[in-house]
Amino acid sequence: MRASAVGIIFALFLPSLAAAQAVALSSSAPTLEELGFSQSQTQGNEQDQALLDKRSRMLKIHQELGLINIIPLLATLYTAPGDKSHQSARNIHAALGIATFSLFDATAYFAVAAPKPKGTVDKGPIRWHKRLAILATVGMLATPFLGAMAYDQSSKGEKVHGAAS
Repeated sequence: MRASAVGIIFALFLPSLAAAQAVALSSSAPTLEELGFSQSQTQGNEQDQALLDKRSRMLKIHQELGLINIIPLLATLYTAPGDKSHQSARNIHAALGIATFSLFDATAYFAVAAPKPKGTVDKGPIRWHKRLAILATVGMLATPFLGAMAYDQSSKGEKVHGAAS
């Protein structure tokens, strides 16, 4: 009996309490103008939205190509001929290296060419990603030359040394 009386009290007062809170919240909530935002700042802009849509598409392609690029990169490393190289192994390795570099180049293009809204500042992980991308680009450009140096040293009967090692 006592539990049902408590239930009846809650059933009677909770809905009216919730309605009273909703009315109090809706009447006291400030408008955007009261918060200092002008009408032009709160309205959508088709040109800005188109720019953001293009940027989103290009950065999504950048991300997908970056993940896809892992496959030829690993295949290039796996087929590295080392000391036991013969012409066909070097050709396969070189072809995979060219494919890796081409995908890397396309990946970088979509990141660099993505339009950036005015006033956007890179923060946190994006700054690190861009710094590491510079290092990766230097490595991608240097690797074929270092590989050629190593091949020349190895084909002369020398132990691979210096920057090529």
